[in-house]
This record gives sequence, structure tokens and C-alpha cells, in this order.
Amino acid sequence: MPLRIGSLGEAGLDPQRLERAFALLEGWAQCGRVLGGAMALARGGILLRPFAFGQRRLAGAVQPMDPEAVFLVASVTKPVTALAALILAERGGLSLRDRVCLHIPEFSARGKEVVQVIHLLTHTSGLPDLLPENTQLRQRHAPLAEFVAQICQCGLLFKPGTRVSYQSMGTAILGHLVERLSGQPLPVFMREEIFAPLGMHNTSLGLVPALAGRLAQVSLPEAEEALDWTWNSSYWQGFGAPWGGMFSTVGDLALFLQALLEEGGGVLGRAAAGAMIADQTSRLPELAPEVRQRSQVWGLGWCVGNWGDFGSARSFWHGGATGTQVGADPETGLLCALFTTQPDAPLHLAVNAVQGAAI
Repeated sequence: MPLRIGSLGEAGLDPQRLERAFALLEGWAQCGRVLGGAMALARGGILLRPFAFGQRRLAGAVQPMDPEAVFLVASVTKPVTALAALILAERGGLSLRDRVCLHIPEFSARGKEVVQVIHLLTHTSGLPDLLPENTQLRQRHAPLAEFVAQICQCGLLFKPGTRVSYQSMGTAILGHLVERLSGQPLPVFMREEIFAPLGMHNTSLGLVPALAGRLAQVSLPEAEEALDWTWNSSYWQGFGAPWGGMFSTVGDLALFLQALLEEGGGVLGRAAAGAMIADQTSRLPELAPEVRQRSQVWGLGWCVGNWGDFGSARSFWHGGATGTQVGADPETGLLCALFTTQPDAPLHLAVNAVQGAAI
């Protein structure tokens, strides 16, 4: 069912328990644990009005946080890039079992010819999380194309499909794959195929001018604020990293989560949407049982299970290094998008409090 604004009672949420979650977030802002943030919460298709706490900083000025504030969501971008690839797969443009080099021939260098698309989606490709040259590339404001070229030439850390190792560079290649097959820049493809159909009008890959005035800048140490290539720099804001460059509001991410709870929400069919949030790592034939037991379970772009302490085995979620987390649970119909500007905020504690409010 589509989201609509409703009451706590309609959503099946306990007012007293939910107030504890709100008080926890307010307390973080009051004691300086975080500068501020926002949260959108829904259950069973009933969305509570987004809740804001603390303050936001933009261009040196500090003002009260707005529930419609725009955040750099960092790695919460990854499931959206994954969805873009699945849209193409569902239309017959590629198979998840395709070797990546079938579509990007230059990717085959240094043993990467056996990497499959599904390895990129499940963090089992063997690619590094970040390039060894990551800092140097950003310091000189290298374009995304240069990152892709470096990834195509880098080696693997292990044989694809045999280990789980979180890798942003796999998502970078996934985004490039979408561009190759669609013939469109990834920000345009996402806007036309995902954001517009879902009503996510406050979301973009790379910051667009229409959203810039509502931005909540990431809280960084003073020494990092002075650098011209960090999260708050114009370079990074315009970079559009497929692995971490999306800007959005908590309300828009609630729409995204609800679409998956609705079996695709119109942008993806039921089968593909179900595959996104189901355990895929256990199906990889070369992933040894002992490795599965030690590793986080991945769907296609989503962490599966272990959402907070009380999410079911079917729950799915993703976090971002800028202090963001989104998650949902098909068992309870609960979803939550929680964004702060504090990179090390203990968001799982707030998620626990939210999960405890479900009646």
C-alpha cells in the first residue's frame, strides 16, 4: 500500500515507547553527541510526519534542523545504484550471472574477467573497498571516469564469490555498467527511472541547485573542514559517486523503503524486488559454510537481517558513513529513515527504540 500521513494509532505504534526514541535523539542533540538530524517512520503504509531534532549547519551558519532538510546519505546510495542495475536486468539488458567484462571489456585486466554482476551486488567481487589512490584522486579533484579507469586496472583481493568483503568500488563499476547499457548518465537514469516514479522529488545523485539551500552539512573536524575535497566540498557534492554521493530527505527514503515493502512499488517487478531483500550470499556456490557463518548476509545491495537488535531475519537495511541509516522489516511493516550529520552517531540504539514501539 502507498504511504499516507496518519496517526500513531493507525500505524500500530505505542506513543510512550516512541516518545523514548524521540527523547533519545533530542538528548543526543542537547548534549552535543550530534548537532542534529531527522527521522521518518512508517508502519503498515502509515507515515508519521518526519521528526527533526537539533540544528543544521550550512555555510558557517547554524539554524534549527528542518524535517525537510537534505543530507548527504553516503553509502545509503548503494542500494539505489543496485536498484538501477536491477531495472536493466528485469528488462533483459543483462543477467546477474553475466561476467562484467562482457559489458565493460577493459574491466577484464588482472584476473577480473571472472567477476560477475552478482558479485558486485553482494560484496563478493574481491575488489577493494576504496582504491589505494583514493585520497590522491580526490585531492586533485579527479572525475569519476578516472576512478573507473583505475578500478579497471586494479587487482583483486581474493577470488570472486569466495569471500564477503564490503567494497565501494564494486558499486562504482555497477554504476558505470548502468551508464554503458542505458546510454544515460547515472544521475539522469536514477532521476527518470527511480526518483520521479516514486515521488522522490527531494533526491539527486550529486547535489543539484534546487536542494542546496536545504542542505545539512556533515560535522567534520576543523582540520578536515579546511580541505577542498571532503564531504562538504563543492567537488564532492557535485561528484555523484555511485557508492556514496546521493542527497536526500528522510521522507524521500521512506518512499523508497515502502516501494520495496510493496514488492517494487511500480519501478521494479515483484520477483526482482523480492530478490533485492532476500539472502543472496548463501546461494553463491563457492562461499564456504564457515565463511557464511562469519559474514554479514547480503541481498542485492542490501544488508539482510540484523537491522537493529529486534529486526527479523527478513529485515533489510543500509548505513552511511556520514551518520545515516535506513531499514525496513517485512514481518512488521515497519520502516525507518534516520539521518544525522554525525559520522559516528550510534544510530542502532535509536533503531532499537523505534522497533520497541511497534505494538
